[in-house]
Amino acid sequence: MIGPSCRRLVLPWALLAATAASPHQSPSPQPARPVDAVDAVIEACRTHVLVALGEGAHGNEQGHAFRLRLVRDRRFAEVVDDVVVEFGNAKYQDLMDRFVRGDAVEETALSRVWQDTTQPQPAWDAPIYEEFFRAIRDTNVSHRGGRQLRVVLGDPPIDWDAVRTVEDLRQWDGRGRHAAAVIRREVIERSRRALIVYGDGHLFRVPVGETVVSLLEQSGTRVFTIASPISSPAAARLETLQGDVRTWQAPALVVLRGTTLGSAEFAFYYPAPKVIRDGVVVSAPIPERWRSLSLQDQFDALLYLGPPEDITFAQLPRAFCADKSYMDKRVSRMLMAALPAQIERLKVYCAGAERQ
Repeated sequence: MIGPSCRRLVLPWALLAATAASPHQSPSPQPARPVDAVDAVIEACRTHVLVALGEGAHGNEQGHAFRLRLVRDRRFAEVVDDVVVEFGNAKYQDLMDRFVRGDAVEETALSRVWQDTTQPQPAWDAPIYEEFFRAIRDTNVSHRGGRQLRVVLGDPPIDWDAVRTVEDLRQWDGRGRHAAAVIRREVIERSRRALIVYGDGHLFRVPVGETVVSLLEQSGTRVFTIASPISSPAAARLETLQGDVRTWQAPALVVLRGTTLGSAEFAFYYPAPKVIRDGVVVSAPIPERWRSLSLQDQFDALLYLGPPEDITFAQLPRAFCADKSYMDKRVSRMLMAALPAQIERLKVYCAGAERQ
């Protein structure tokens, strides 16, 4: 049931078709109007070949629950052909194709899809990422004979068996370029429609470096982009821009153009851009060109997942801490990538798991 603070898609959703073509900010921003997020994303997919949905902070369970609702909605598979994900190694695309069709796939082989991406740290080892793949498989099986969803694995096809040095690892930089090329080949050139699920930083139109969206739009394909800025301090302060935000029923989506939330400074939502230098994720200075940007310059819509105190994060299964082969793999890869803080974080987590 949608409460009165989260409206059904009526008049406001006419903005979807006009958003990408309306570069001018309203002289008097209006309050953002929340609508049901599942309805909204499905409608966006009807009107745009590519819709990019920010994950927000990796591992957040509210975003994951929303994505499960979305792909399980029968209308989604009637509109969308492909779901392009950050959390899957393209080396295993054939394996994933068989899996989501409903074929039998060996469990150990399947886990390499998300455990063996270019990310040395356990970014995707929490159970929610496997659960997302299984939800699409279950949806396809239940729709047997109807339209089927395909999962497109967007991470470069790294072969960790051939990685011996940090120089070997650096050959797999350029994740944005690879993903953009895959989307052009597997989606655009085949006249298909896709939902792209990536971290928000990969979806900036005016990036630090190259992003999936900036590369796609430079080549002529407009992307409808949805921010999920729950990992920033701004998530706790949206009500300072619009007082009724805390009354919204999550998950809700708002179109940003001409609204109080959309007109706010981009740096308010994303104050410290992240870049990778020598294999380490660091905060970069705010680029001068960002200082004049509003959120609506970077994104078309915002997904509201609830107040910050309600956001929870999936954890690594405790059994992994006792799995020597798994721990050796993760620690050795992070050592190679010079990620000492992540190694310490994993060890602290596992020490706590042992005590419980």
